[in-house]
Amino acid sequence: MRSIDIHAHISPEGYLRAVEKGEDWYGTVAGAEAQHAYNPRTTWTPEQRLADMDSLGIDVHVLSTGASFYNYDKDADTVTKMSREANDYVSQLTKDHPTRFSGLANLPMQDVRASVAELERSMTQLGLKGAMIGDHVNGKTYDDPEFLPLWKAAEELGAVMLIHQGGQTVVSHRSNKYHLPNSIGNLADRTVTFASFVYGGVMDKHPDLRICLSHGGGYVCFGIGRMDRGWQVRSEARENIQLPPSTYLRKFYYDCLTHSESALRLLIDTVGVDRVLFGSDWPFDMAIDWPVAWLLGLESLTQEEKDAILWKNLEELLGI
Repeated sequence: MRSIDIHAHISPEGYLRAVEKGEDWYGTVAGAEAQHAYNPRTTWTPEQRLADMDSLGIDVHVLSTGASFYNYDKDADTVTKMSREANDYVSQLTKDHPTRFSGLANLPMQDVRASVAELERSMTQLGLKGAMIGDHVNGKTYDDPEFLPLWKAAEELGAVMLIHQGGQTVVSHRSNKYHLPNSIGNLADRTVTFASFVYGGVMDKHPDLRICLSHGGGYVCFGIGRMDRGWQVRSEARENIQLPPSTYLRKFYYDCLTHSESALRLLIDTVGVDRVLFGSDWPFDMAIDWPVAWLLGLESLTQEEKDAILWKNLEELLGI
């Protein structure tokens, strides 16, 4: 048995050096210092990370720089340079530890042309497997025609695009209390992202696009019946698609991080176990403490389903 974790974060080495010296790192030091103090495991050496992975029973981390490095609201040229340095670092780790690390790129999403170029470089020169991006770019959702060149490039490259929250969520403007922007807003954002890709016709234009919706896809599976009803009775919901939203469920991948056996069972039964990937959100506090043990202990899953989620699906998807 193996385990491959598609949802595991890391902080770039150059940023860590800047934090230690109190220097600026592409304008991100202030936010980075907060992250550094909040979860020092993002700053661990590769050897420390590998020891922790061994203790958790995780064989491979698919590394992605944390969402605090999106910086979509900052100067595009500066963020492009930052992303290149971060992606070079992740790539080097995958070369230094090829059996333990794979990687996803960071992209300057406020500049689609630069994002296409960096995705191409990351996959064709650096050996990364795709990219991790937020749910929106300064409020723009992914049905905006501006992003079509990126989806075309991602489809042609076979990139896996992991969607992961960052910054303000749809809940943030109503309440910042009780950690709701993460515990609720995170999942709400993922549901809006699914809807944007589907209702906007993106998945019809790019049927081979590989999108993974982190955190179990948010509320997508629970709410898909209502989306279908809206498509049936409202003409604006049918503007770009000829089939109901539920027919698009299997065009996406979803990580298994639901925090609930019943929710994971619903996800599997709704989208099929072959679309569900192992993801832990290492090393943040909203992760499941012992994710491999948690999954193996679920009584409603067969061993075949557990193997598919833990490693078989990602082996096939990423070619590792």
